[in-house]
Amino acid sequence: MAETLRLLQFGDSAFPVGAFSFSNGLEMAVQHGIVHDRSSLQDFVRTVTRLAATGDGVAVLAGHRAAAVGDLDQVRRADEAVHLRKINEEMRTMSVRMGRKLADASNRIIGESLLKKRASETDNPVPVTYPVALGVLFAELGIHEEGAFAAHQYGAASMVLSAAIRLLRVDHFDAQSILFAVNEQVAADYQEVAGAGLDDMQGFAPHLDILAGAHQHTHVRMFMS
Repeated sequence: MAETLRLLQFGDSAFPVGAFSFSNGLEMAVQHGIVHDRSSLQDFVRTVTRLAATGDGVAVLAGHRAAAVGDLDQVRRADEAVHLRKINEEMRTMSVRMGRKLADASNRIIGESLLKKRASETDNPVPVTYPVALGVLFAELGIHEEGAFAAHQYGAASMVLSAAIRLLRVDHFDAQSILFAVNEQVAADYQEVAGAGLDDMQGFAPHLDILAGAHQHTHVRMFMS
C-alpha cells in the first residue's frame, strides 16, 4: 500500500515541479488552428503521449533500472541522452527545470538518495532531466518500472489537458474523458518500449518542433512551451 500511495503522491499532476507552466506545445497548436475542438485535442494528446513513450519514456526506464542497481554512471548517461534529444530550447528548458524541481522536492521530502547525489554534482555539465529523475526516484521508493512509466505518461497527458481547459472551449469532463481514453494506450506503449535502450530513444515530430520554435518568439503567451 505504501508504494501505491507514493506513486500517487509523486505522480500527481499537482506535485510542485512546475508542470502547470508548460503546455507541451498546445498553446501554439491552438493559435495556428491545429487544435480547435475536442477531437483534434484528443489526437494531439495522443501524439504527445506517443512521443513521450518512445523518447522520454525510455529514459524513465533507463533511470529506474540504473537506480535499482545503484549505477550512477548510467543515470548520467540517461540524462545526457534526454538532453541531447531536446533540439528546441523550450522543451529542453521544460525537461531541465522540472527535473531540478523534482530533485529538490525529493531532497526535502526523502533526504539522502541517489537522486540527491546526482543533483548535487557540480563537475558534470549535463543537468538532471525530469524523466530520468522520475525513474530514479520511483526506483528508490520501491515502485516497479511499469508504475514509473505509467506516471510519466499520465503526466504528459495531464499537462496538455490542464492547459487545454484554459486555451480551448473544453470543460473538465471533456478533459477527463480524453485522459481516460488516452490512458488505455499506456500498457501497450510500455510493452513496445520495455526492451528499448537509450540508443533506441526517438521522438520524430518536426511539426511540434516548428511550433515550439515559433512559440519561443511570441510576445504574448500564457505558457512557457
